[in-house]
Amino acid sequence: MTDLSTTSTSRTSTGTTRAGTTEAGTLDARVDELLPRLSLAEKAGLMFHAMAFVDPAAIPERDGDALLPGSVYDVVVNHHVTAINLVNILEPALQVRWYNALQVLARQTGSGIPVTVSSDPRSAVAQREGASHMAGSFSAWPEPVGMAATRDPDLARAFGDTIRQEFSAVGIRLLLGPQVDIATEPRWSRISGTWGGDPALTGALASAFIEGLQGEVLGPHSVAAMVKHFPGGGPQKDGEDPHFAHGTDQVYPGGHLADHVAPFRPAIAAGANQVMAYYGKPVGTELEEVAFAFNRQVLTGMLRGDLGFTGIISSDWGVLNDHDIMGDTFVARAWGIEHLDPVSRTQRAIEAGTDQFGGDYASEMIVELVQDARVPEARIDESVRRILREKLRLGLFDAAPLSETVAAAVAGRADLVEAGLDAQRRSLTLLTNSTRVAPAGHPPVPVLPLTGRPRVFSSTVDDELLAQYAEVVTDPAAADFAILRLQTPHDHRQTTTFETFFHSGPLDFGEAELADILDLLFTVPTIVVLNLERPAVVPEIAQRAAALVVEYGSTDRAVLDVLFGRAKPEGRLPFQLPASMVDVLAGDLDEPHRFTDPLFDFGYGLSYDETAPANDQKATS
Repeated sequence: MTDLSTTSTSRTSTGTTRAGTTEAGTLDARVDELLPRLSLAEKAGLMFHAMAFVDPAAIPERDGDALLPGSVYDVVVNHHVTAINLVNILEPALQVRWYNALQVLARQTGSGIPVTVSSDPRSAVAQREGASHMAGSFSAWPEPVGMAATRDPDLARAFGDTIRQEFSAVGIRLLLGPQVDIATEPRWSRISGTWGGDPALTGALASAFIEGLQGEVLGPHSVAAMVKHFPGGGPQKDGEDPHFAHGTDQVYPGGHLADHVAPFRPAIAAGANQVMAYYGKPVGTELEEVAFAFNRQVLTGMLRGDLGFTGIISSDWGVLNDHDIMGDTFVARAWGIEHLDPVSRTQRAIEAGTDQFGGDYASEMIVELVQDARVPEARIDESVRRILREKLRLGLFDAAPLSETVAAAVAGRADLVEAGLDAQRRSLTLLTNSTRVAPAGHPPVPVLPLTGRPRVFSSTVDDELLAQYAEVVTDPAAADFAILRLQTPHDHRQTTTFETFFHSGPLDFGEAELADILDLLFTVPTIVVLNLERPAVVPEIAQRAAALVVEYGSTDRAVLDVLFGRAKPEGRLPFQLPASMVDVLAGDLDEPHRFTDPLFDFGYGLSYDETAPANDQKATS
């Protein structure tokens, strides 16, 4: 096997490594040096991006111990894979020990090419399997849709910079994001990860985020961005997700494909070097009805041609082979070409323009395609060049081992945690704020912010924390106010374990659940705090609540700080809230801002200096 670890680049007089420079000629020269040293099998391995579980028991404790035995050893050594997507991460110091062992393994076996470690977003308050992770040891921020509610590019840039610091400290050098899909179909389960329903706002904020994540230039101090899901995953038929066979179709009844593609242009201009093609297949358009990873019109025509993208095109995860997920078998998401065998699917994707395959490590299939003259090795070299070029730009070939001490100090650092908490507060959006009776001789005052230490009932907020703000009572009839935190309604599907994490279906509360909610609202003045993972249909609640506040991934602490006036709600709705499910089902679901008479419009939000009468909720941006 070829060892490339001896080909590390020299340093210039300024101390910058050639691997980290952005000068095209220098990078190309380094790639020209590396490429001929790779075997076909090693090239094939570069085109796969495997998933890995970080097993603390596999981390070597002493020099000379076996390096990461098990599945990680198999994909790196036997399949020559040099990109690994982490399923989980350990506490920072231990994660660094694992990462350092991984890079030693990469240097000592196979091609010697360093491994790029990636992750889905890990900065959220809540866990969303298949999409994003709880912050854990990192700082916790609102979901991207909450960042969109702040409408602040500087805050989006700071968010990206925070992820850059925390991720790179533990060896994560590629974020599988940002997700720039436009939220036009409110039933779709992935809306919380978007930057809202407006193409221009999404492009502006996501590009600022990428600048924070990568810096001005992609280099040794960057975390690279993989922008997803090209050409925009928002207009899913019936709101179903193409992770599953019942959600394969993407539809454009209003002809608004260009609106969904639009945010990718500023994201690419901001320096994004990777783009992920989504699972869905276009239906009812001039495009071939095959999933986007296999769609040459979309990848080579639109992304490479129209947008001028020269970086790495990745498939979404699991498009070639069937896989087990959480105990259930899922067929490959090769929608439109399910009848083809995995090798033929691989050929179709490569011919379409895909450079790397997520969630798989079947490098032998590419070897077979070249040996059978079905795909020329020169085409494989095109993809390998792009992948090597990014590794060089990230400085992975020259990187020193990471410090466990530094990782423990950076991940979850106090100022980063406070910045995330402040963003949670700022994102909260005040939709209604009715008035309450004031002492004799004084005009009525808004319910929010709460003052003094009122008697408060809540079954959805931590009592111990609430006691720091109010007198906690256990009977709503004895309370001055109630605080009720709600989640956006969704189907509770009894299908596979994995699908239960994808909240789909109707957006309004069922009759019995709504009756219970309204019963509390009629018993005591109630401040409803609604988590908007999707655009909920809540006209009755908006009508009756003493105040309605929406959040997009905020802790009890952030919520209570705003309700009690220690911080102000600054958010504006990042999408429209429909007035009814009838409205949700009407119109062209690929059209941004399609509701003509929404309950609350895009951009709506009150300050504490404003009130909105309960019978006059609608507003425009």
